[in-house]
Amino acid sequence: GKESIHLTDWKKADNALINTDLEESMELAQTISSLVHSLRKKEKVKVRQPLQRILIPILKEKTKAQIEHLAELIKSEVNIKDIEFIDDASGILVKNVKPNLPVLGKKLGPKMRFVVAAINGWGQSEIAEIEREGKIAVDVDGETLELLLEEVLITSQDIPGWSVASDLGVTVALDVTISEELKQEGVARDLVNRIQNLRKDMGLEVQDKINISLEDSFDLVNASVKSFGEYIQSETQALTLTLVKELKDSTNLEMDDFEIAVKVEKA
Repeated sequence: GKESIHLTDWKKADNALINTDLEESMELAQTISSLVHSLRKKEKVKVRQPLQRILIPILKEKTKAQIEHLAELIKSEVNIKDIEFIDDASGILVKNVKPNLPVLGKKLGPKMRFVVAAINGWGQSEIAEIEREGKIAVDVDGETLELLLEEVLITSQDIPGWSVASDLGVTVALDVTISEELKQEGVARDLVNRIQNLRKDMGLEVQDKINISLEDSFDLVNASVKSFGEYIQSETQALTLTLVKELKDSTNLEMDDFEIAVKVEKA
């Protein structure tokens, strides 16, 4: 997922970032994008299927501003409609923490068990503090030690209808509910992709116009053509897009969930 964000796109966003560190914003956007891609994979929702929104708990105002600057890029990269920010105290996300044993073992040696006991006693506020500050002070056997964010592993529990992941102190919750309209848009995007491939196979130039006929066979496809016909036509340079009862000399398009007969002719 990471490679597909183009540097030229970032440069356009660059002007908006007058007071924020572009580097940090880009890293945040990359992290958010790869988290959403990994959640899609986990939930088996392909990238061409639009989803409604992600929730991002925000610990610092600065972080929110940095994400907002690149919000449009993140949305198009991971194919979601909205990014919503929530205050981490909203209770929507329950986080768990455990010690990062290989890292801590090297640093602590015999004091390890005290630190593990301390971490196991943490609640949501300690987890929020180490995420926000990158470190936290822990009293261990009569002395104070500093624990760093990378020395613990923080995970978030999934909530019904959402899929949650965290990395580098960033948490993303993906709304995995696919409404009828989102389903139709997913099919429209699939159609566009398959028709673009057909255009290539036919050796058409970019500016060549076409006419598309589709066999009237699936309710979902018909609804998709009705709702997103203009989008399909503008993406594929189609002058017409018609649903017909029976198609002669058609090509079968292998869609993700079904096969559909289509005929593409140069206009």
